[in-house]
Amino acid sequence: MGAGADACLPGQVTPRERGGGEPGWAKLAAAVAADVPPAEIETIYLFRPIKREGREWGTAVVTRRTPEGPLRVYTAKYMLVVRGKERGQAKVAVEEVGRSPADVLEQVMQSTAERTGDAEPPVAHGPAVWYEG
Repeated sequence: MGAGADACLPGQVTPRERGGGEPGWAKLAAAVAADVPPAEIETIYLFRPIKREGREWGTAVVTRRTPEGPLRVYTAKYMLVVRGKERGQAKVAVEEVGRSPADVLEQVMQSTAERTGDAEPPVAHGPAVWYEG
């Protein structure tokens, strides 16, 4: 009622910016929220999705604040069928891969883009790219 297309409940996946409104990203955001409370997310690095042969692959690196200091680092990936009889089916995976200071992680994200030949480094966002509240 007057809320608009982007309105949602706290903690719910939102259709915002790059990585927010696409079905694959929405499925991935829901999977991340099951493992990492959105309120504890520091940064979400979104790599540009790859589309090929009726499928789309997306990767995000999610960092989580810890009381001890270094950020907990997760990789989150999805594969979404975008054409054919299985359209809409997806596989998602979220895995904790380590701990890192924030400045080191930023350097790693830049280096990853350079190594893979991606013209755009991953885009860093706060948790609001996927979640509200």
